[in-house]
Amino acid sequence: MPVISSHKDPSALTLTIVSEHDADVARVWQIWEDPRQLERWWGPPTWPATFDQHELVPGGRSTYYMTGPEGEKAGGWWKILSVDAPRTFEFEDGFADDGQGVPTTDTTRAVVTLEEADASDGPGPADGASGRTRMTIVTTFASLEHLDALVTMGMEEGMREAMGQIDTVLAAS
Repeated sequence: MPVISSHKDPSALTLTIVSEHDADVARVWQIWEDPRQLERWWGPPTWPATFDQHELVPGGRSTYYMTGPEGEKAGGWWKILSVDAPRTFEFEDGFADDGQGVPTTDTTRAVVTLEEADASDGPGPADGASGRTRMTIVTTFASLEHLDALVTMGMEEGMREAMGQIDTVLAAS
């Protein structure tokens, strides 16, 4: 399982999930940048995502929906706040009616950071370049009630399941 840690911090209103992947930073960046790769892992296996729009640039927007096991659809959107490719980006995230970007609840703010994993963390070349990437996603919530509601809804477990699909996507190309 690529997720190596998950930490909920009620005082900071954050959920931090850290994973490691057997690919370099540039390759892991591609799974965020390319909507066809992104939809192969964004969302748990039983709720796959379909991206109608995806612009990973400052001010860009993404709209998507996730389809449940009974065919139900849950819309979502991102507003891209900042990008420093291929290392980090920040986005506002929310639920939406029909994926059109109309907030239906409080939004979250997420910061994704990609960095080379320390070669001492696992097997890698002798020169210290590991060819592995550590991905950290820090999500900040509007309130403690919002954090608790989304964790209760299954956000933490859903992210673990979703991120568990990343290595298959990385290996495919």
